[in-house]
Amino acid sequence: MKGIAGQLHQLGDYGLFMAKAFSAIGDTWSYRRLAFQQAVRIGFNALPVVMLASAFAGVVTTVQTAYQLQNVILSSDAVGTIVVPTLMLEMCALVPGLVMASRVGASIAAELGTMKVTEQIDALEAMGINSVGYLVLPRVAGTILMFPALFIAATVVAVIAGGMAGEYLNYLSFESYIRGARAYFLPFDAFYGMIKLLAFGLVITTVSCWKGFSASGGADGVGRGTTEAVVTSCVNILIVDYILAELLL
Repeated sequence: MKGIAGQLHQLGDYGLFMAKAFSAIGDTWSYRRLAFQQAVRIGFNALPVVMLASAFAGVVTTVQTAYQLQNVILSSDAVGTIVVPTLMLEMCALVPGLVMASRVGASIAAELGTMKVTEQIDALEAMGINSVGYLVLPRVAGTILMFPALFIAATVVAVIAGGMAGEYLNYLSFESYIRGARAYFLPFDAFYGMIKLLAFGLVITTVSCWKGFSASGGADGVGRGTTEAVVTSCVNILIVDYILAELLL
């Protein structure tokens, strides 16, 4: 019971934190410069590692699918038919989401945690600035701007890498792979994956901001808050993944 009460307390604390952040939603336009700066930091700077992770996700998914279909009487087009929807529905959202939780989540929590323990956030409040809105809303706006673009980049890279791997390893030709992908392509698959990665991004950003604001106790508290931000974000990404699958599929 004590553990459940603690979890409920944490949930309530998070809810109050987000309510305070969005109470300043009317000032979002005045934070537009900060929002674009955060979009570059959150999205553009993370693009290389997201594309690398997505490429390997595409390669591994193709290789494993081709291996499983070796003894099945199906044309080689079936590999593309299975792999590409799998990438769009799951891998190109979940893999970048977990990567971004460790990269962006840790960065946000460490930055805000340091500001908290060095009393920079208290200084903002003393100047009459809603520190939660000022520091959280630009990061949320940057997430909304960049995470759909990250999904598109991740999907393109993963699909191409998967097809090239299939041809290089002599499982199937690239043309056969693309032909199978086009045969049963559904625009909803791409839309669903984009919605998932955007939801993951909002989880990562808001949880990391919350953990950063909750930091206390100097460098040790910042380190602890950063670790909690990454772990909590990853766990909640998996929970949101299941919820969205139940609601949208």
